[in-house]
Amino acid sequence: MEATYVALCKHGYASLRMQDIAAESSKSKGTLHYHYDSKQELLSAFLEYLYDSFAARIDALEADGPDERLRALIETVLSPRDGETEQEFRTALLEIKAQGPYDDEFRVQLEAFDHLLHERLESTLLDGQERGVFRDDFDAESIADFLVTVLNGAQTRHVAVGHPPEQTRAQLLDYVDRHLVATTDADAANGTNDANAAEERSP
Repeated sequence: MEATYVALCKHGYASLRMQDIAAESSKSKGTLHYHYDSKQELLSAFLEYLYDSFAARIDALEADGPDERLRALIETVLSPRDGETEQEFRTALLEIKAQGPYDDEFRVQLEAFDHLLHERLESTLLDGQERGVFRDDFDAESIADFLVTVLNGAQTRHVAVGHPPEQTRAQLLDYVDRHLVATTDADAANGTNDANAAEERSP
């Protein structure tokens, strides 16, 4: 799968050939065809490999509580990995995603990514609500859906027009603090005091 990664970064999805992948590995083109009938089948296996890696990465996140875990999930998805080929790989992956409407096998794999991220976000939100860390007046499933949409959109925008994912990450983390984290009595009192002070200063 490492050879597939390197070949994708070099050639992109549209121009990628089985020969290109073989050139990056110790296997011949014939050996690759023995295991995979087509480029699509090999890339489908590659997406499954990426899924397993992504699942392991987010499940290994260390966090003290659901609020910290939610922030860690957002930061993980929107923090570019180090490496000279990272941008090339994200571009190639976006090309693969664009095949989803036309390739059932790709779509199934891409849906698995979507469902995994949604499930982890929703379960984290529900856990936080049960513990009193998050407010109890929002629907966890709807918020998880919103977050997945923003996270996916931020990745696409980063690849397509170079918009920095760090900016979206900061905005989402601010959203978590302002709209999802439960307000304590002390926070409420401080907010009231701030509002009163602002009113007293107004002409």
